[in-house]
Amino acid sequence: MIRKLTALAVSLALLCSSALPVFADGLPEEVDETVAADISAGIPAKSYILMEASTGKVLSESNADEQMAPASITKIMVMLLLMERIDAGTVTLDDMVTTSEHANSMGGTQIWLEVGEQMSVNDLLKATAVNSANDAAVALAEYMAGSEEAFAELMNQRAKELGMVNTTFKNATGLDADGHLSTARDIALMTQELLKHPKITEYTSIYMDSLRDGTTGLVNTNKMVRFYEGCNGMKTGTTDDAGSCLSCTATRDGMTLISVSMGSTTSKERFQSARTLLDHGFASYSLYTPELDPSLIPPIKVNGGQQGSVGVKIDSASSNIVIPKGGESQVQQEISLAEELDAPVEPDQVVGKVTYTLNGETIAELSIKAEQGVAPLDFKFAFLLLLRGFLGISQ
Repeated sequence: MIRKLTALAVSLALLCSSALPVFADGLPEEVDETVAADISAGIPAKSYILMEASTGKVLSESNADEQMAPASITKIMVMLLLMERIDAGTVTLDDMVTTSEHANSMGGTQIWLEVGEQMSVNDLLKATAVNSANDAAVALAEYMAGSEEAFAELMNQRAKELGMVNTTFKNATGLDADGHLSTARDIALMTQELLKHPKITEYTSIYMDSLRDGTTGLVNTNKMVRFYEGCNGMKTGTTDDAGSCLSCTATRDGMTLISVSMGSTTSKERFQSARTLLDHGFASYSLYTPELDPSLIPPIKVNGGQQGSVGVKIDSASSNIVIPKGGESQVQQEISLAEELDAPVEPDQVVGKVTYTLNGETIAELSIKAEQGVAPLDFKFAFLLLLRGFLGISQ
């Protein structure tokens, strides 16, 4: 009966949603431009952060390192650990997971998994990402680690690796627990890492779907995926301790932003916070990719090497730069390059840098590296060179 009622509710929502104003779904209407212009106003949250995903550049923040209960935003770590295992081939989306008594016992939002019921990883991931189902998240946690307690240890280990220094996980659901804490900055780092697995947005961007041949309806708890242009995830969270929280991602014009807000009083306020932060980011910043003329960085002379020079390259791994919108023409670059090197030269050895400035402020420094290694000149190599010269053999 519960499943049928759930599916009926979703069907009614589908029929009526087009006629409902945006605010009826808990998402505020367009933020007033004067509010968006002042980022300190219009963000009803105890802490927040706005980050550009590809560079990790923080564009705005307030109390971003204050430890707070993260509620179901916790499930971002569940999804991250799952996607890492899927990409590694140790778990597949078609794997079937059997529901334990512990997973069945979860309160809060759930899909009413029955003890012994089997469901695919694909469907459990969908239930976790879209519906924030606690029982689905725990079933996945147990499948990956054997128990929720063991999985929490994996969560904390991965958090440490990501530099989430103010985070401690006690469970896989985000249900309030003593010591289960995180921060807006740590959640942004976790979200940034999850975005490195593009397939996840196929789940987090779903607004409505169903499971069990249509008998269990799913409606995304993150209304931004429907009502905010470019939104593709990530995760809501609500508990008594946490209030209303949201980690939200959106992409426009090739730039992806991550907004995290924690401790809002209502669901509407968390969506207002996300919209204000994202609007500010997209209105104020853009990604700039430097195009450096290769002729400006010629090969460098190498003394005492088996080659007389070495080619150079720019460290392209960090070539995107976040700049104020419209500032592309004002970006200036300065090249610092070694005039010559002594062998040996190691592959990827840093031999210089390009400094980019905007209005006198350094906005990025990119390393210039050796394209390949150059071994030192030794007797054997020198003898071969002399022999080739004597015999008229070109290199």
